[in-house]
Formats: sequence, structure tokens, C-alpha cells
Amino acid sequence: MADARVARRPIPSSVWGAVGVVGVVALWWLLAATVLSCLGPSCAQPIPTPGQVAVEAVQRGWAYFAPQFGVTLAEAGLGYLWGNGLALLFAALVLVVPRLEGVVMQLATITYCLPIVAMGMVLIVMLPIPKAGDASATSIILAALSVFFTTVVGALLGLKAADRSALDVVAVYGGSRLTQLVKVRLVAALPAILNALQIAVPAAFLGAVLGEFFGKVQAGVGRAMMVAQVDFNAPLVWALAILSGIVALAGYWVVGLVAHAAAPWSKGA
Repeated sequence: MADARVARRPIPSSVWGAVGVVGVVALWWLLAATVLSCLGPSCAQPIPTPGQVAVEAVQRGWAYFAPQFGVTLAEAGLGYLWGNGLALLFAALVLVVPRLEGVVMQLATITYCLPIVAMGMVLIVMLPIPKAGDASATSIILAALSVFFTTVVGALLGLKAADRSALDVVAVYGGSRLTQLVKVRLVAALPAILNALQIAVPAAFLGAVLGEFFGKVQAGVGRAMMVAQVDFNAPLVWALAILSGIVALAGYWVVGLVAHAAAPWSKGA
């Protein structure tokens, strides 16, 4: 009897994830169609059903969403490159010149603690209005600020986690701090840096969208959301929000695949 027993296989995490998504959508549909279908004296429906959101998205189509997301993705991409590039540069500089660590960490903390709303208003006043279809400088800067702190901290933690004996070997053979950085620290820090870069993807996209809410843009997801709110088009607002989440999640997943391929040992492979 014991030999005839079939070992139970654990349910894959993807199955649980799919069940969770279906459950959330079902609960959303139920609440939107019953309890939240009529609110206020005017009996407004602020939360549309998933069906209404899907119909609105299909009716708008690719011709509507592509230009909006194209501008926002361009802003998020530029901010992602600038913010992470400067963060990695400063982290490497700290390892070469350790006395700069306090200054770099203070700078990173300031960028993290700055209120995005206040910073956005200052940038709107300072920067020119972009042309139609061009990326907004305000959104690019806010996207860069959104990723700078996380990447600096992640990179520094990874660079400092290098094996001390390997660093001593490089020093014994006459290697400088720069040689230690290139030969030992970067290899040891690669998993932490890649994880920070993965987390930075949705942060950069959110920073770009927030930058568009301050105005002076001709296109973008943030502007499209503001227009939909003014028109009281709740299904379109929800469609833009859900598609934004899907785009950010897709970027996170793609960078995760790159990180797994570049440093498979970080995932236990």
C-alpha cells in the first residue's frame, strides 16, 4: 500500500498567483456591481466593473494607448538610465575614495526624502514646455530621483560584501582600490546591483507618471489620466491604471530575467 501511494506534488506558485488574480477580479466585480454601484445623491458609480473597464480599453484601442505609453516609457527609460547610472558611479566612487561615503549617502538620503510634489512644482517653473510628443524633463528628473537612493544603497551593500581574503590577495600583489573594485567587488556585488536595478523599474515608471501630473505635457499616461478624471470617465482611469501596472510589472519581469541570466548563482541556480 505504501508503494502505491502517489507523492503529492507542491502546487506551483504561478497557479496560486493566477488563483489570487481571479479572486481579486471576482471580488472587484461583485463590489462594483452591488455595494459600490450607486454612491452619493447623484448615484454615481466611481468604481466601474471589470467588464466596463475592458470595454473602454477595447474601444480606445492601440491608437489611443500607444502614444500615451510611448511618451511615458521614454521618460521613464531616460530617468532610469540617468538615475541608476549616477547611483552606480557614486557607489563606485565611494569604494575608491572611502571618505566620500558620508557625502554620497547624505545626497542619496536627500533625494529620497524630498517631497515629490514640491520638487515637481519647482521643476515645472524652471523647465521649458516640451513639444508635442517629446519627453518631459520634469518626468525624467523625477524618474531619476525615484531610483537613485535604492540603487546607491543596494550597490554599496553589494560592493562591501566582497570576500576579504580575495581583496587581500589583490592588495598583496600590488593592486589598487580600483583594481579591487574591478576584479573582486563588482563580481561580488552583481546580484545586489541587479536586484536594485530590478526594483528601480516600477519606481522609474511611477516617477515619470507623477511628473506628467504637474502639467506642461502634450501626451503621456499622467496627462491621459487627468483628462479622463475631468471627463468623469472612471472606466478609462481604471484602464490606464491597470495597464500602467501591467507595463511596470512587465519591465520588472524582463530585468529579472536579465539578472537571472547574468548572475544565476544569486537565485540558487
